[in-house]
Amino acid sequence: MSVKNEPSFRQSVDMMFNRAVKLMDLSPGLEEKIRVCNATYKVNFGVRIRGDIRTFTGYRSVHSEHMEPVKGGIRYATGVNQDEVEALAALMTYKCALVEAPFGGSKGGLCIDPREYSEHELELITRRFTYELAKRDLISPAQNVPAPDMGTGEREMAWMADQYRRMNTTDINSNACVTGKPPHAGGIRGRVEATGRGVQYALREFFRHPEGVAAAGLAGKLDGKRVIVQGLGNVGYHAAKFLAAEDGAIITGIIERDGALVSADGLDVEDVYHWIGQHGGITGYPNAKHVEDGPKVLEEPCDILIPAALEAVINLSNAERVQAPLIIEAANGPVTAGADEILRKKGCVIIPDMYANAGGVTVSYFEWVKNLSHIRFGRMGRRQEEARHQLIVDELHRLDEHLGDSWSMTPDFKTRYLRGADELELVRSGLDDTMRSAYLSMHEVWQSREDVEDLRVAAYLVSIGKVAASYRAKGL
Repeated sequence: MSVKNEPSFRQSVDMMFNRAVKLMDLSPGLEEKIRVCNATYKVNFGVRIRGDIRTFTGYRSVHSEHMEPVKGGIRYATGVNQDEVEALAALMTYKCALVEAPFGGSKGGLCIDPREYSEHELELITRRFTYELAKRDLISPAQNVPAPDMGTGEREMAWMADQYRRMNTTDINSNACVTGKPPHAGGIRGRVEATGRGVQYALREFFRHPEGVAAAGLAGKLDGKRVIVQGLGNVGYHAAKFLAAEDGAIITGIIERDGALVSADGLDVEDVYHWIGQHGGITGYPNAKHVEDGPKVLEEPCDILIPAALEAVINLSNAERVQAPLIIEAANGPVTAGADEILRKKGCVIIPDMYANAGGVTVSYFEWVKNLSHIRFGRMGRRQEEARHQLIVDELHRLDEHLGDSWSMTPDFKTRYLRGADELELVRSGLDDTMRSAYLSMHEVWQSREDVEDLRVAAYLVSIGKVAASYRAKGL
């Protein structure tokens, strides 16, 4: 989205970076080293489709190699360009550092509208794109590990992994060349929901700290909070679904490409999602009011606004009219640098993208570790855990028989307590722990330093500090 006098996405990231480094004691050389992208590769390749050769353009940007491999998604969209992938790669560097995932930052994209091609055609295109990247070591378990992003998913990652294996038949760790694969093809349970689940865990942690809640002019917990979600794709859908079903939030607005749905009583997220799947959009949905000018709903009153699709949806043209006291950036860069300043002056609290949507890379990290260890989480310890719990249950049974009617176990206690954690539960536990720890590191900086006005600067300070420490350890 282009707005007059608005900096580009890449410039916005640099402006936010510069706000933070002014508060740090970094040498000019180290500051520059952290800020710039190491390399951006552009590939043009041809694929024979429908009897003709079509040329496609793809990118892979490597922002920082302070840790390797570098990590970041690959998106399929017509607007992909060098500026965008470099901005996203920079965010990946800071994001990985913030949540302590041992990766540098990278990002990729292919200039394509995937809806215009059949599944077979997309597979041909994806495999050729993978070939072009892999032969330049831009896909590799040890050097560069892509993941899904906008326009891609498990299917594309499975094609990429298979293509890499065909090119590297003796690489025992080839499955770790990409993450976000289907569980039956080396993926991990919980990866599809991970970014949306991470948004939920981020909000839960935010509401555990009264100082932040008060700064946003809110009170209490998530229960009953009115939420507007922009974009009901993978991230927005899972975030809205979990917040409504598990935390009692009320989804009062859903914004999509063809307008928006609003309902003061709350929307049925599952029902809307299925409608979109069947009809390609929200137009005609019968159980809510349809607003033709969808972006206008960003300006409607609510407690929490979740932009979960494109960058720059909140910008200089609409920031003054945004009424939400709390914004959580489920997408990358949905609030521009100019809009960020306007919102901060209004007292709006923004939970920044580098933290809020880090659930995806966190669970991707778990998947990468699983692929390298060649064993699923919980396989060796689950039954031993159940056996230890059985000892306690047996002892409680003995006590139950001894005390008789005066004491008894809750009916389903035995079943729930005995069951050892499976892979999905372990993934969710690890993600929850990561989101809590990362928030605490930001919150501490935010609350302890008078020169830190907001969570975004706090997040940059934490992440840049970790990247700088890594470079210093390398002798730079």
